[in-house]
Amino acid sequence: MADKLLIPCLYLQSGKAVTGFGQRNLFGDGNIENLVRFYRDNGADELLVFDISSGDAEHEQAISNIKSICSAAEIPVMAAGNINRMEDVKKLLYAGCTKVVLNFSKANNISLLEEVSKRFGKEKMAVCISSTEEFTANQTLIESFADEVLALDTIQDEIHACSAIKIILHTEVSKTAALKSLLQKDSVYALSGAYISSLDISLQAFKADCKADGIPVVTFESAIVWADFKLNSDGLIPVVVQDYKTDQVLMVAYMNEEAFNNTLKTGKMTYWSRSRQELWLKGLTSGHFQYVKSLALDCDNDTILAKVDQIGAACHTGSRSCFFKPLVQKEYNDTNPLHIFQDVYDVIADRKLHPKEGSYTNYLFEKGIDKILKKVGEECAEIIIAAKNPDKEEIKYEISDFLYHVMVLMVERGVTWEEITTELARR
Repeated sequence: MADKLLIPCLYLQSGKAVTGFGQRNLFGDGNIENLVRFYRDNGADELLVFDISSGDAEHEQAISNIKSICSAAEIPVMAAGNINRMEDVKKLLYAGCTKVVLNFSKANNISLLEEVSKRFGKEKMAVCISSTEEFTANQTLIESFADEVLALDTIQDEIHACSAIKIILHTEVSKTAALKSLLQKDSVYALSGAYISSLDISLQAFKADCKADGIPVVTFESAIVWADFKLNSDGLIPVVVQDYKTDQVLMVAYMNEEAFNNTLKTGKMTYWSRSRQELWLKGLTSGHFQYVKSLALDCDNDTILAKVDQIGAACHTGSRSCFFKPLVQKEYNDTNPLHIFQDVYDVIADRKLHPKEGSYTNYLFEKGIDKILKKVGEECAEIIIAAKNPDKEEIKYEISDFLYHVMVLMVERGVTWEEITTELARR
């Protein structure tokens, strides 16, 4: 049996998270990005976002909000609500959504499915069903052009009896025993709804409970057992901690078996404090939690490398990293591509904020977008011409010129390298 997924849902209105289609009170503090990070770091497998805005202007704002959600989530995001035409689907997919959910209680969504599926791919399409009849009346269409069904009522067994399509059950059930019974059904591929979306429960703890009952869910599982680790004389293993985005080394700490197991169970880095001789959940008092992205063991099985999402500072001094005291430094050229791109981008952005007389970059900004676009087009053409020349040096120079002008365009339009690399990673 495949792993069952837990998918919290957010209802989005006027840029805030609300409680649902009914009273629409603020959900939590209403801050969507904070809520997204909470779900991401506390065990959610995917995220479902309902746009319940009204009017075109609010709908456009919602799409912008969903783009921010996708950027912050780092888990797959599905979007539903206020989808009326091909353009809505395109904007949501371009915003970073992995799937778009069409509401089959709306006739125009039924007629839209085949068109958008053929253009963007069946794997990006899901349909929202509120009755068995909605499914059976459109079964051939759904199975041909959609990847999943979002069931808004307990109709999963009826759908499963006549179809092999994956079913996400959106349920208001809040008793854990009942939820586990649902997850044990072959008809339920994933759960969403009130309990899964609650801010008062730990999805990690619920997953551990499910795992203990033999329900396959997505959890941290070590590929190597603790008994195979090589420990120091105190029964500990050192852990080197890196920022998962930048690879910056943040700190070094130690784990015993209990700390290691708690890290796997909670998804938060837990260590053994040698000075206090006690378990140490990083961030418990400061709020500077470290959420696990990956753990790896070195070739000798005696050191762990942890890549984490660091909240705030890793160091007790308030520094982002514990390694901030220079000892020896030799000048060298950093040729890491991402570092170089970011460094050049930062220089260009600084020129825009602090113009420098005689700067070619400032000349481009002063002339405006049309001049910048003209130069991007010219440099692109130069690459094509250079590519006909067998000497790769010419191509290298022209690509460098092109990338520089593209970065000027990026700064002018407020596009960052992080946004570009996130989009490439998503693809």
